[in-house]
Amino acid sequence: MDMAKTMTEAGAQSPETVRVWDPLVRIFHWSLVGLFAFAFLTGDEWQQPHELAGYMIAGLIAVRLLWGFIGSRHARFSDFLYGPSTVAGFIADTVRMKARRYLGHNPAGGLMVIALLLVISAISLTGWMMTLDAYWGMEWVEELHEATAYAALGLIALHLGGVIVSSFEHGENLVRAMITGRKRAASGDDIA
Repeated sequence: MDMAKTMTEAGAQSPETVRVWDPLVRIFHWSLVGLFAFAFLTGDEWQQPHELAGYMIAGLIAVRLLWGFIGSRHARFSDFLYGPSTVAGFIADTVRMKARRYLGHNPAGGLMVIALLLVISAISLTGWMMTLDAYWGMEWVEELHEATAYAALGLIALHLGGVIVSSFEHGENLVRAMITGRKRAASGDDIA
């Protein structure tokens, strides 16, 4: 009897959650993670699967770009694109661990989405260019392809750092949220 009461009380204390990330956003995110890791690790050593992963990544990017205009609320670019002063203010507040919580992407996260989409698009474009006769063996294309791949790694490191800091600052497991699609409901000073 006491155990049932404890479980009920614990259940009553657990915060309400809401769906934030739709299935397409989550499938896109984790597919991109896996395909990018595979493509990065195979590089020149396993050319055909590397190229196939690159084409799949390009397809994912195309779908995500479209979904950024017609998708669910928090998937739309209009939900998470902010001006430079808002992004800078958010980052300054984060450094002080006083940033407001956003239900969708916060201003820094929105900027990171755009940066990653641009850099990964550049990787895909230069990879495709290397398969064309017009650019075959052109050193600048290969160097740009490699440089953008390493730039993506740097952005990924910043992204992971931001996820860790934000998860700690707001007491919320953002990795789990990107798996389940659910986050704690907005309250108080949160921005829905």
